[in-house]
Amino acid sequence: MERHIAALSATSDAVREWDERRAAGGVSNVVYANALLEVTKEEEAARLRIVEHQPRDDRESRLKLTYLAAYLFATRGALKDEEMAAVMLAADP
Repeated sequence: MERHIAALSATSDAVREWDERRAAGGVSNVVYANALLEVTKEEEAARLRIVEHQPRDDRESRLKLTYLAAYLFATRGALKDEEMAAVMLAADP
């Protein structure tokens, strides 16, 4: 989870940096879009590591579910069907 939080922070920093470069005219829209695509891929990979994580015990399972719920609320996102299935399978005792 700590790595995912770090990835989200890095994503935010990268987006801000690329926005500043684009506003200053330092990069084209194509370069900007490619950079954001790369950041998005990195964030998705970090999210998938959390989704696929197999908790060692009940406490860790609850922490995983709590973290994912907070992440989804914060991003106003949703898990894909296969991600939700993996989370539910890991949470099932």
